[in-house]
Amino acid sequence: MRTTFTGPMGRPESRALTSADPWLPAEAVVHEIRRETHNILSYTLAFKEPIIQRKYAFRPGQFNMLGFPGIGEAPISLSSDPANRSSFMQTFRIVGDVTKALARLQPGDTVGVRGPFGNPWPMNESRGSDLLFIGGGSGIASLRSAIEVALRQRSDYGRVILLYGAKTPRDLLFTADFGRWSSHLDVDLLLSVDRTDGLEWHHHIGVVPALLDEVEIALESTTVFLCGPEVMMHLVLNNLQKKGVPDRRIFLSMERRVRCGVAQCGHCFLGPKFVCQDGPIFRYSEIRDLLGKGI
Repeated sequence: MRTTFTGPMGRPESRALTSADPWLPAEAVVHEIRRETHNILSYTLAFKEPIIQRKYAFRPGQFNMLGFPGIGEAPISLSSDPANRSSFMQTFRIVGDVTKALARLQPGDTVGVRGPFGNPWPMNESRGSDLLFIGGGSGIASLRSAIEVALRQRSDYGRVILLYGAKTPRDLLFTADFGRWSSHLDVDLLLSVDRTDGLEWHHHIGVVPALLDEVEIALESTTVFLCGPEVMMHLVLNNLQKKGVPDRRIFLSMERRVRCGVAQCGHCFLGPKFVCQDGPIFRYSEIRDLLGKGI
C-alpha cells in the first residue's frame, strides 16, 4: 500500500508502508550488529516475511518506527543505501526504554517495524547541483543514506562536500566509510572534534560550523543537507546565511520530534506542521520563522 501526500517541496511524496494499517508493525529480524560508538549501534534488519522485504522501499532521510509491545516505539533513522533491497540499516543512540531494549537484541532476534515515514532529502531536486552535507554527532545517521546515493550516482551531481564532527574521535560514526567516501572523484571530507582526549588526531579541532570557513561554496548551485544537535544546527544556519547561501537551498532534518509517525498524536507539532508528515526533512525557508521556538 502507498499513501500519497504533499511534502514540503511542494509536490506529492509517497511512503511505502509495511502494512495496510499504518499502526500495525511487521516483524524484522536482526542480521548484523555494528557498534559505532560506546552508545550508538547500527542494526542491519530484514523483514521476517520475504514478501514484505521485497516490497519494502525507502528514500534517503525517511525513518522507521521501531518498538516492542509493552515498551513503546521510537523513530530511528534509516542509514543504508536504498538500492540494497535485501535489507536495511537503522542507526540509533541508546537513550531511552525503547533503544535500551533494542540494544539488548542479538542476531536472530526480532523487532516491530512500521514505516518508512516522512519526506526525504531532495536527491532528485538536487541533480546537477553541488552537495554540501553537514552532520554533527549522530546526525550523520540521517545523512548517510543520502551520501551513499550521491556517491553511487556520482555523475548526477557536482562537487560533494562532507563536513562532519563530534565531541571526540571516539564519538565519530561510520569511520569505516571515510576512506571509501573520500576516494570518490571530487569529494571533500573534512572532520572535526571538540577535543581529542589525548587520542591521535590529524584533522580540525573545534566546532563543526567552523569547518564552513575551510570550503568554498557555489552559492546558487549548492544544496545543503544539515542534521545534528540543535545548537550546532543554529550555528551552521547562521554561518550559511552570513556566507549568502539562499535559505531555499538549505534542508534540515527535524526527526527527533517524532512519536507516532502518522500525524495523530500531536507530539511533533512545529507550528502548524507535523514533523512526521511534513518533515522530517524541511526546506529552511519554509520553517525559518518557526525555529525561534527552538529546533
